[in-house]
Amino acid sequence: MTTTTNTSRRHFIVGSSAIATGLAIGFDLSLISSANAAMGTGTTAMTPLASPEIGVWVVVKPNDDVIVRIVRSESGQGTITGLAQMVAEELECDWKKVSYEYPSPSENLLRNQVWGSYSTVASRGIRTSEQYVRKGGAAARMMLVQAAANQWNVPSTECVAKNSVITHTPSGRKTTFGKVSVAASKLEVPKDVPLKDPKDWQIIGKSVIRIDGLSDKVTGKQIYAIDLKFPGMLVATIKESPVFGGKVKSYDAAKAQSMKGVKKVVQVGDTAVAVVADTFWQAKMAMEQVNITWDSGANVNVSSASIKKMLQEGLTANDAFIGNSNGDIKAALASASKTIEATYFYPFLNHATLEPQTATAKWTPDACDAWVPTQDGEASLAAVIAASGLPAEKCNVYKVNLGGGFGRRGAFQDFTTQAVNIAKQMPGTHIKLIWTREEDMTQGRYHPVMMCKLTAAIDSNKKVTGINMRLSGQSILAAVRPAIVASNKGKDPLVYQGLEDSGEHGFTYNFPNLTVDHAMRNTHIPPGFWRGVNVNQNAVFIESFMDEMAEAIGVDAVEFRRQHMGKHPRAIAVLNAVADGIGWTKPAAPGVFRGVAQMRSFGSYVAAACELSVKNGNEVKIHRFVAATDPGYVVNPAQVARQVSGSFVYGLSALFEEEITIDKGAVVQKNFDTFGSIRLYQMPPVETIVIQGGGKEWGGVGEPTIAVAAPAVLNAFYRATGQRLRTVPLKNSGIKLV
Repeated sequence: MTTTTNTSRRHFIVGSSAIATGLAIGFDLSLISSANAAMGTGTTAMTPLASPEIGVWVVVKPNDDVIVRIVRSESGQGTITGLAQMVAEELECDWKKVSYEYPSPSENLLRNQVWGSYSTVASRGIRTSEQYVRKGGAAARMMLVQAAANQWNVPSTECVAKNSVITHTPSGRKTTFGKVSVAASKLEVPKDVPLKDPKDWQIIGKSVIRIDGLSDKVTGKQIYAIDLKFPGMLVATIKESPVFGGKVKSYDAAKAQSMKGVKKVVQVGDTAVAVVADTFWQAKMAMEQVNITWDSGANVNVSSASIKKMLQEGLTANDAFIGNSNGDIKAALASASKTIEATYFYPFLNHATLEPQTATAKWTPDACDAWVPTQDGEASLAAVIAASGLPAEKCNVYKVNLGGGFGRRGAFQDFTTQAVNIAKQMPGTHIKLIWTREEDMTQGRYHPVMMCKLTAAIDSNKKVTGINMRLSGQSILAAVRPAIVASNKGKDPLVYQGLEDSGEHGFTYNFPNLTVDHAMRNTHIPPGFWRGVNVNQNAVFIESFMDEMAEAIGVDAVEFRRQHMGKHPRAIAVLNAVADGIGWTKPAAPGVFRGVAQMRSFGSYVAAACELSVKNGNEVKIHRFVAATDPGYVVNPAQVARQVSGSFVYGLSALFEEEITIDKGAVVQKNFDTFGSIRLYQMPPVETIVIQGGGKEWGGVGEPTIAVAAPAVLNAFYRATGQRLRTVPLKNSGIKLV
């Protein structure tokens, strides 16, 4: 099934609940302290139930309200609604009565991770939890049906559930979920839980309205972590060494300490100083008066120029790790009638979340609580435990909706650690740490910097006989998950996203001779998982070069791709979808030029085609995009369309505007005036084609399509101007989006 949704512009646009006696498919709620007042809308707290626990995912109240437990994080991508849809589908409840709440990561730890992973990264919110959350809904339905059958003294096989009503088919007797919830809570959780056939889905696959308070977001009532308030709470801001690896040598806080509202100036570890005050503004103003002397160390000698020189050396070095290889590329190049070569560059990038890093913590010798906007509640809890010096059972984390994540708030919990370390120096007081925008820009975990040299062998029949693709740049896993690199004998498997020989990031082209390798060149700038991660630059590299090869042998760019995609029918399908949607075989309007790109990543197949025009040689107007996504199954088509359109905002911003550069070891860009995003008027309309490929695969949505936006534009720009741009951002080449 294919669904098409038109989105003309990017739209920039939970409630607390007291749970009465009912069916608790959950846990011992008395283990979790109530925090409703602190949480506000956006995060729910849970109160004890009289009903015993019998599962993990659902609470049914006497009035038939259904509360679905959600452990993945929400940062605007719609994960909450999608997960609730899957539970509700199998539960057979009334969707209008569904709400949600976040279970505590601490409770998950106490219960041996009964809810599975809290991590919401790599487009995994839906695809890696769909099986067990659907079974949670199905188990709850079976128990409710059994409870009704027991009351009627009839076989459960004679009863069906629909829209929160249970019906005994032979007699027509009916009851509601709420009326049998207490009885159902006393039943054993079934072990054999069959799931619906996808053809019978009624809620999954539908564009239902989101359940996470859209009206509150529009009106500004939504509470994010930066908005939290507690009685007696103080606010802190922090300044860390501007050179990564540097330390605090000394500091003079006398002037800051005397300023209005300032409570304390404290050192945080070896690398930072924080000011605690009544308000953020007071803390910020006082921080500017703290005279800090830094010991920057040897990294002060690093610059963007020295990093590029290191990457260039890696393009021809002999210490590369092979990520994908077949045939004999050396022989193919040696026997080629013609070779073509191109070198590309992709810079560091900041996540630039609208909400800067923030967390609130309260520490006493007996307990430590933290309120964190996190993509991984368990990682936040681990950070709290480590920083607090307290045993796990005395620590708790409350998840709060994120004002943007994009990978920054998952594996990286530096802000959580800082909040706890500051709170430890002011016991018994809620401390809300808020980074300034400058701190957020200069203390990031950046998209890795990368260069790539591609060489193609072409024979006398104008056939591409082989490709050599050398990557030179950072490894994220070497910095964040070194054990994975060690287990792969020094290789980072994540570097080859979209270029792997198989799997969820598999290469969708077939050439008789191929080598993709990586010369690992790490720098002191810490790399991170930036939305889309390595597939972003890899798509620019290979999809631009596919056009270069097509031109070299005189074949249409779309047809050239098809010729090398025979083993990948789903990849061909998304490519064909965007080619047809953009009218590839028909003449474009005068002055309008087209480009395409396709990729496989995060288990999905994606493609994009664009139309653009160029004035004065450097003013680019993108008239429209057609984007196709095949994630296997689709939970909410409208949300997929929004995610695709939103991902293009991210991808186009990186292409035209964004980069992080280094001078004297420190990040140069300190605010949005030098690290910008495209504006609303620059955003083209995006026509999204959603293809449900089915099978057993559930692919991601939030990240895959970022990657194809940039190469589609680069390929169209070449057709418009004859200029092949191989370095981003384009502003450095004098190119601007209008």
